[in-house]
Amino acid sequence: MRVFWQLLAVAAVSLAGGQAVAAVDGNWFLTLVLGLLTAVGAVCVYRWVVGRTEHRPVTEVARDGARAAAGRGALIGVAVFTGVIVNIALLGDYTVHGLGSVTGAVGLVGFMAAAATTEELLFRGVLLRIVEERFGTWIALTSTGALFGTMHLFNKDATVGGALAIAIEAGGMLGAAFVATRSLWLPIGLHFGWNFAESGLFGTEVSGSGAQHGLLDATTSGARLVTGGEFGPEASVYSVLLGVLVTLAFLRLARRRGHLMPRRRRGAPADAVATLPR
Repeated sequence: MRVFWQLLAVAAVSLAGGQAVAAVDGNWFLTLVLGLLTAVGAVCVYRWVVGRTEHRPVTEVARDGARAAAGRGALIGVAVFTGVIVNIALLGDYTVHGLGSVTGAVGLVGFMAAAATTEELLFRGVLLRIVEERFGTWIALTSTGALFGTMHLFNKDATVGGALAIAIEAGGMLGAAFVATRSLWLPIGLHFGWNFAESGLFGTEVSGSGAQHGLLDATTSGARLVTGGEFGPEASVYSVLLGVLVTLAFLRLARRRGHLMPRRRRGAPADAVATLPR
């Protein structure tokens, strides 16, 4: 039942926050404020519901070191997605037409903070963590990554190829970031940095949900394999390749730290496997 209550609590905050942000669409200041409030509220609710249902300190969202870890994640996310855009631009498939909207980009800070935080709490904080306790790291990464990609099929211009790319690059990268650090702050920052760079900085499509008004007024054109087509650069082969490389780096770090969990043997108590800080 803990999975149900944890998902329900965080999803309720996500839904309420999403509705509030949608209601002020076009107002960059209120979008920023409501998005940030949604992110903070989701973390508080997650900390409360996990503490109540699991009777333990919720170390994965500990306040100590949160700002530094989230900041590192954001820098990694921006850097990796910048690498994607640079490769697309070198082939002549990304064109900047001029400056976009500064206020639009500021508003996207709140929007993307809310999306990144709630999605990481749901997929990595609840699902991956609990699946991993029973079935081990590898099954947890692949199953939650596949589910994460599948959820993007509901976006406006979603494609099966785009959802598969999301499952591999984002599901793997973000899940591995959690496994390596046993903290949600770095994957939250990484998720935010990637999405904000995609929309707030480079002005491209985000997972088939539509173009965003970021700092640059730009378009992509060319082969779908390179640009991702209507789904956006997340379906680009460059996103998949760079995402896989970052995933492997995090998994190597997780292995060095002894953070990879094996599948629990049938009949073994939960604490026989789940001995890592959670």
